Amino acid sequence: MSSDSQQPQPSEGATADTTALLLCGARLTDGRTVDVRLSGGRIEAVGTAGSLPAQGARVDLAGYLLLPAPAEPHGHADTALSADSPGPVSYATEDVQRRATEAALLQLGHGATALRAHVRIGDVQGLGPLEAVLQARRSLRGLADLTAVAVPRLLTGVAGADGLAMLRDAVKMGAGVVGGCPDLDPDPAGYVEAVLEVAAEHGCPVDLHTDGDDPARLARLAAMAGGLRPGVTIGPCGALGRLPGDLAGRAADQLAAAGVTVVCLPQGGCGGTEVRGVAPVRLLRAAGVRVAAGSGALRDVANPVGRADPLEAAYLLASQGGLRPSEAYKAVSGAAREAMGLPAVRVEAGFPAELLAVRGERLSGVLSLAYSRIVVHRGRVVARTSAVREYCDSAAALELPRQGRPDARP
Repeated sequence: MSSDSQQPQPSEGATADTTALLLCGARLTDGRTVDVRLSGGRIEAVGTAGSLPAQGARVDLAGYLLLPAPAEPHGHADTALSADSPGPVSYATEDVQRRATEAALLQLGHGATALRAHVRIGDVQGLGPLEAVLQARRSLRGLADLTAVAVPRLLTGVAGADGLAMLRDAVKMGAGVVGGCPDLDPDPAGYVEAVLEVAAEHGCPVDLHTDGDDPARLARLAAMAGGLRPGVTIGPCGALGRLPGDLAGRAADQLAAAGVTVVCLPQGGCGGTEVRGVAPVRLLRAAGVRVAAGSGALRDVANPVGRADPLEAAYLLASQGGLRPSEAYKAVSGAAREAMGLPAVRVEAGFPAELLAVRGERLSGVLSLAYSRIVVHRGRVVARTSAVREYCDSAAALELPRQGRPDARP
């Protein structure tokens, strides 16, 4: 296994491989209005509106902006939707599978057709949560592509021996990515070395949690990770933005030279740290680091109001991070897919039919008010969200902002 894209495959006889779909009258970010024909899970043709004959079902996208679908590079499926649990969170297989499935469907409704879910292994739960997430992955086949990241607690010393054995077992079970939290191990460098060794053994990508508060530790990580294929991702690196500018800049240069990807979490962290922050996206990008954005916690103890919405992450990168709307959206789409080892998506013939249509005319407006959405995965519509806004009859009157007649009754 060398990338997330090699995880879930279409089930036999999948609709996406047999049914053509015509998306009519969609607006693109360059201002064109086009028809897009999908077939076999890919974009077959793009032409001016009205120019492509339908060879199957039609979807009217007049009033919608058509975009490459976002991807979720950093979720937590095993803890998702557990914030309101009465008492200790249950990690029984059926409970984790239910939460992971519901979380994936919520993210799919937002537009994310590919998901990377970090799952803790070891301690009392052992490999149970991972097995539950893998079951959720199987049940979601044809709707969304879900990849599990195995996250052991300790990997060094006597206490880490069991964790290392369990990590190897997790990859054999079906975890597509090797992960972990080196900051929590007594020997962070040894932890990273162990993760890289297991990843090299199995040809897996690496995705590590780190706050990025120690520039020397980041330098060692970059030195060890340099040149590893299929690649190393770290995040959320929120503390990197609190370092002095020269130290942060030097760390960014080292990460760029090593080809390490950084996944930031604009919607909030995913750990128990009391100090919150977002990675210095502009500094990292200026140094040449590939920066993607993820959602992190989805309504668990780390963020009880997490939405796991890629468009909200892009909105925050634009409104607070200073990125242009196109740059912000790329962080949750093209850069996220690249970080996950997935093929690129463009609204052009030959590319994968992983698309998101959002009601609106321009990307800036879509990131501001992304209410109605239509999600396409493997060439078929897999989710729809429709929003209708209504005003009372006085809204059209010249007396605005009055909302109703003084004598109006419910």
